[in-house]
Amino acid sequence: MSMIDNTRKAMMEAMKAKDKPRKEALSALLSALKNKAIDKREDLTEAEEGEVVLKEIKQLRDTLEQTPEDRTDIKDECNFRISVYEEFAPKMLTEDEIKEEIDKIVAELGIENPTVKNKGAIMKNLMPRVKGKAEGGVVSKVVGEYLG
Repeated sequence: MSMIDNTRKAMMEAMKAKDKPRKEALSALLSALKNKAIDKREDLTEAEEGEVVLKEIKQLRDTLEQTPEDRTDIKDECNFRISVYEEFAPKMLTEDEIKEEIDKIVAELGIENPTVKNKGAIMKNLMPRVKGKAEGGVVSKVVGEYLG
């Protein structure tokens, strides 16, 4: 079952439960997924669906950062939507799992003593593997700690 179907099903359940805020959040997510599919002109892959959900969560977090402190209504709505969207977000890699991927890449590249000079090569090979599974900032931090 695709994420569009899962989201639609969850939205219907929210409608039946008369949970208007959840229904509205799911409706917005469903629209984002459908729009991406329309732009692509074919069904989305599981990875692409995950990217859409993560993008929506990132946009909500950006909104939270830019919202003035006295606008608690907007902050509450953003936090609620983030919690709903996280139910549909792909499982993110832990720092240990990212370190395992780094170990594999270092072995593949034949680097015996990785240093900061190797960061570019490691990141170049690592990012495609963790795309949609880990945030870039977290990956960069883990690589920096690994090399530091």
